[in-house]
Amino acid sequence: MAYKNLLVLVDEAASAALRIDLALSLASAFGAHLTGLYVGESPALRPSVLAEFPPQVLEMLSRAGRESAEQAKAVFDQRLRGAGGAVAAEWRAVEGDVGEIASLHTRYADLAIVGQVDPDNPVTDPDLPEQIILGSGRPVIVVPYAGAFKTLGERVMVAWNASREATRAVNDALPLLERASSVRVVSVNPHGGLAGHGPLPGADIALHLARHGVRAEAETIVAEDVRVDDALLSHAFDMSADLIVMGAYGHSRLGEFVLGGATRHMLRQITIPVFMSH
Repeated sequence: MAYKNLLVLVDEAASAALRIDLALSLASAFGAHLTGLYVGESPALRPSVLAEFPPQVLEMLSRAGRESAEQAKAVFDQRLRGAGGAVAAEWRAVEGDVGEIASLHTRYADLAIVGQVDPDNPVTDPDLPEQIILGSGRPVIVVPYAGAFKTLGERVMVAWNASREATRAVNDALPLLERASSVRVVSVNPHGGLAGHGPLPGADIALHLARHGVRAEAETIVAEDVRVDDALLSHAFDMSADLIVMGAYGHSRLGEFVLGGATRHMLRQITIPVFMSH
């Protein structure tokens, strides 16, 4: 299996250029097609309300939306030219709800690359990455809004607890894991058995990966007084990981499917890219 169809979500954030570069690097490595997607948020107003606005105001809003889309495309085109024509790519600009539109387009890709939400940017929906992760049915790489990442997927930490979501993430990430120079399967406070992390926590999934040609080491962390997600982030830093692979865990709340607290906390705190599947 290989990634042949990638999508990168482009926005007005300063970090978009780095996100595009990482997507181009992945597309080049896998010989994949890359789609750049920009979604302009349309005003959620009823026609009767819109009718009360003067034509000049509506035109101003429309013009501002077009200019934002053009600026995002200019950044995408610039980074694409910098790749020297090594990647086949296309551009899409769509208007609507960002989470819904991005999730829809991601369903027709093998993998999506999106940005972590900058807490200092009040325009962006803070739940956007999780909307795409839960709504697309595809694996998603979330790239931090701050920092520089020269490599992606050379030193990988797999967060393992033998759950359905973790299993999905590991198998969705196989093309990356097969290329990695170092893979560590990390279990925090593991216990064995059917209801635990497997008969041999970490070792079982490492054996599965070995049969795919992935040399993975299994590790355990005992951190009873620390949040599991914080322990994982700390260990990823200690091992100089450039990618975390983990399952995204959700639950139903008032009829809406949302991420669990640990996964949401991870998305808020990451300082290196994280590969998530639900």
